[in-house]
Amino acid sequence: MRSVVLPSRTVIGIGAAVVALSLAGCSGPAEGEAASNQGPEGTDDAAAVIASVEATDPELAAELREILEQTQRFRDVEVALAEGYMPDPVDMCVTSAMEGYPAQLGGMGIHYFRPDLLGITEVEPRVAGMGIHEDFREPGVLIYEPQADGSLRLVAVENLIFEAPWRAAGHEGPPAFRGNEYFHLVENPRTEVDEAHGFEPHFELHL
Repeated sequence: MRSVVLPSRTVIGIGAAVVALSLAGCSGPAEGEAASNQGPEGTDDAAAVIASVEATDPELAAELREILEQTQRFRDVEVALAEGYMPDPVDMCVTSAMEGYPAQLGGMGIHYFRPDLLGITEVEPRVAGMGIHEDFREPGVLIYEPQADGSLRLVAVENLIFEAPWRAAGHEGPPAFRGNEYFHLVENPRTEVDEAHGFEPHFELHL
């Protein structure tokens, strides 16, 4: 089953349900408005969605709950930096329009990545690597939404798998999480946008 494309693409379809762990954007809440995943109650939204899945797929719910628990420490971006994540060098908040999608689908956020998990080998002329890491409990990429007060809000986790090493490992189809295929992104030179946002052909999926 294909992943469901909704705002920020931080949504995956699981069977008949849509499991949304987060919705990102490139502009934070208005001044004085609290972000929904800040503070001790920060996991409430995601936990509620997971609970709704539990009745129909308890194994999936348990896996999503474990991913949520294992990644909540990254709500503090300083923890992410200490563990080897690096911010996008151009500090770009990716929008759907940048990747050839309708602008009304919204924004994604600023990407922080682990070079070792992505297996990055070069960055020019395009980012290339040997990574085929799939474990969302230790994601290759974290996505943060800039807030009005200058802080960053963790809104998604992502795994990015380069196509070349994935194919070299003998895989014919794309990687998938619980039957949901990763998006296949390849830059099309005939368009003005860069559909692969500066990367060699790769697969990616956000939670």
